[in-house]
Formats: sequence, structure tokens, C-alpha cells
Amino acid sequence: MDLKVFLTVFTTVFIAELGDKTQLATLLFAADKSVSKLTVFTAASFALIIAAGIGVLAGTAISNYVSMKQLNLIAGIGFIGIGVWTLMRA
Repeated sequence: MDLKVFLTVFTTVFIAELGDKTQLATLLFAADKSVSKLTVFTAASFALIIAAGIGVLAGTAISNYVSMKQLNLIAGIGFIGIGVWTLMRA
């Protein structure tokens, strides 16, 4: 296992997930006193694992047709677009 890649992916995903709607939804489910916290944690964990798996599979498939440089450019433009859109709506 490449520790540098592991730490980069972990840190990026961890920061991106903090305070997002997924974490807030999980917080709301866990706030219900009648719901098992272990069930909420397990379900949320499995959902994130499956979503990440889909991302890995999609990235693998796309990389067969698009170069890494093009993917980085597309992702960068996408993030800038989302940022501009967010600022315009604020």
C-alpha cells in the first residue's frame, strides 16, 4: 500500500465530508433517541463505502478513455464552476 496516496486520499475525502449534507443527515438520524447509534453508524459507513467503490470503478473506467491531465483539467474547471455558482447564489 502506498502510504502517501492513502494519506492524500484520506485527508481529501475526510475534509470534503466534514459538515456536508451526508454528515448532517447522519447526525439527524443519530439524534433520534429511539434509533440504535450502531445501526446509524453501520448504515452510513456502508453507504460511504459503496459510494467510494462506485467512484473508484468509474474513475478506473474513465481513465481508459481520458488522460489524467484531461481529468485534472475537467475536475478543476468543475470545482471552479461550482465555486462561482455558489458565490453568485450567496
